[in-house]
Order: sequence, then C-alpha cells, then structure tokens
Amino acid sequence: MRLNRFLASAGLGSRRGVEELVKSGRVRINGRVVSDLATQVSAEDAVKVGSRMVRPQKTITAALHKPQGYVCTASDERDRRTIFDLLPKHWPRVFHVGRLDKESEGLLLLTNDGDLSLALTHPRFHVEKEYEVGLDHVWDPAHREKLLRGFRIEGGFAKVEHVSTVAPQLLKIILRQGLKRQLRLMFYHLGYEITHLRRIRIGPLTLGKLRAGEWRLLSGAELAALTKAVPAEA
Repeated sequence: MRLNRFLASAGLGSRRGVEELVKSGRVRINGRVVSDLATQVSAEDAVKVGSRMVRPQKTITAALHKPQGYVCTASDERDRRTIFDLLPKHWPRVFHVGRLDKESEGLLLLTNDGDLSLALTHPRFHVEKEYEVGLDHVWDPAHREKLLRGFRIEGGFAKVEHVSTVAPQLLKIILRQGLKRQLRLMFYHLGYEITHLRRIRIGPLTLGKLRAGEWRLLSGAELAALTKAVPAEA
C-alpha cells in the first residue's frame, strides 16, 4: 500500500491532505524519515507520525438522520447534544461530510475515508444536495428566478440549482454549493423565515426511511454510486 493511502486509511485525512505530513518530515517508517508519498508500506512496517504509531482503521461510511437540536461537532463547550452521541462508542474516529446547523435535520454522511470526504465536500466537484424547505408564509413564485440567478450573502455568492413547489409553504431545493447557513440566509434576504429544513439527498444517496436519530452503514453499491457521482479528477 502506498504511504499516502496508508496514512489516509489511518484516519489522518485524505490522500492529498496527508501530503504535508510527509513533506514536513514528520513520518517515519521503521525509524527512518520518509519523504516519498509513493513509498510502499507493508503490514510488518512500523509507521509513526511524530511520536504516534499509526495503523490502518476499518473503513466506515454511514448515513445518519440528524435530528433537530443536535450539533455537528465531536465536543461542544456549551454541552449541547452532538451527532456523535448517536453513534456506537466502539467505532473508530469518523468525520461528518459537510454539516447541518442545529435546527436543521436530515441526511448526514459520516466516514473515516478521507478521499471520499474531500470529494463530496470540495466545491469544485459540485455534488448535488436536495432539501425540503418549509417557510413561514406562502411562497411567491416570482422569487424563483432570483434564487436561480443567485446573489451575494454573508460568505459569498449564493445560488440554487433547482426550485420546485410542493405546497404553498413547502419547497424542494437543490444546491451544488455549501456556504454556511446558505438557504436560511438566502430566504431571509427574500423576506422569509425557514421553519423547517431537512436534507433528503446527497448525490445519489437518499434519506429514505431512516428515522430521526437512526444511522445505517452504506452498502457497497451505494459507495460505488457515491464515488461515481464525483468526477474522476476528485
């Protein structure tokens, strides 16, 4: 196994992300500093990053239905409930792919596959995310074009890819961006408050029948579909 893949499988980041660890001289194999990312690592080799011995972890990728009231962080200084309270304690360390704010719910991916995480969150690769959006008053279809054209909010230029009306105060929205609180800020700009926000799809993966607080491991077919949804240069 190549060194960068080995380090990524140990939960230290994506294969691109661990490059700096190697280039900075922090990685040793059998006591020798290694700077070549293509170095092959065998099961018998002792690999250290700094003073820490590292070993590949079992790869886990799961779908979670994040409930309202939970925050996307491993620990919270305000002692709020976190998404990691919903996961098995024996799992290796996993990371959330993107995030949902405290008052939002819906599909969240968790993985220790650094390459998959990078591919799904990097803005260059434009993976679709679909949301149900409930509004505090009746939707005016005249605002649709402004959402599609886009406008500037705190955090950058924001636009949506698709808007469809489900009910007078309920929409489905597709995004390819991931700006912080993007939908809440966009609709606030148009004079609405979002009363309900649920993510129902990431790329080809849907929330399905997962109930709030439930999780499930992804199947091989689902992982293949997610990988296929990202351009090859990811």
